[in-house]
Amino acid sequence: MTLSKNKLKYIRSLKEKKYRTEHGTFVAEGNKLVNDLLPYIKCQLLVATANYLSIIDASTVEEVIEVNDNQLSQASFLRNPQQALAVFYQPENNSEVNLNEQLVLALDGIQDPGNMGTIVRLADWYGIRDIFCSQDTADIFNPKVVQATMGALARVNIHYLDLTDFLKENKHFPVYGTLLDGENMYEQDLTPNGIIVMGNEGNGIRPEIEKLISNKLYIPNYPIGRSTSESLNVAIATAIVCAEFRRKSM
Repeated sequence: MTLSKNKLKYIRSLKEKKYRTEHGTFVAEGNKLVNDLLPYIKCQLLVATANYLSIIDASTVEEVIEVNDNQLSQASFLRNPQQALAVFYQPENNSEVNLNEQLVLALDGIQDPGNMGTIVRLADWYGIRDIFCSQDTADIFNPKVVQATMGALARVNIHYLDLTDFLKENKHFPVYGTLLDGENMYEQDLTPNGIIVMGNEGNGIRPEIEKLISNKLYIPNYPIGRSTSESLNVAIATAIVCAEFRRKSM
């Protein structure tokens, strides 16, 4: 079977959110990423070279198309395509999450695809299974976000909702947020469960969300009081915060 013009057009259309939503699918590229997702997420279409197909089990894939490097590059969103491109069905996440037993992230307007994907990857590393996102947070199925997750998308559930309502409904749980007027994170008692809110790259946590934060944290620079950068990249800040929460719970 060859890669038809219609199939190529379909793959290329998935670069846009409206078509991803319409079809309920998304694109993942690269040998390792496709390998990581195949056992967890149903695959509609696999477009790959003979070399790649010879070393994987594609029995669960609905449709497999063998291509050469040139044909693959026509479908790819990457500057330097590897040997595989796959179209997966968007997984449906269970909205029932027990906050009594786990730590979750809440993302307030994260825009950069690289930051979004990296945060999902960090959540996977630190055993955070669920991330709750405001509706204006970057789309998890954006090809750039998918690439940045490095396969963590298979193990972390992403929920898009009204973040204000979500926090109000769960105000009886600890709600943490990183703010410039917060308390030194390393001097606080951090619980093994609760919600950690991370804000937009340029504007931080919006005022209506900040009002719902019960525990304001600050990541101090070193040495304290020295003139330094205005702030940390949100993905880096997320890594520091998650690491400290997990250290405290060990």
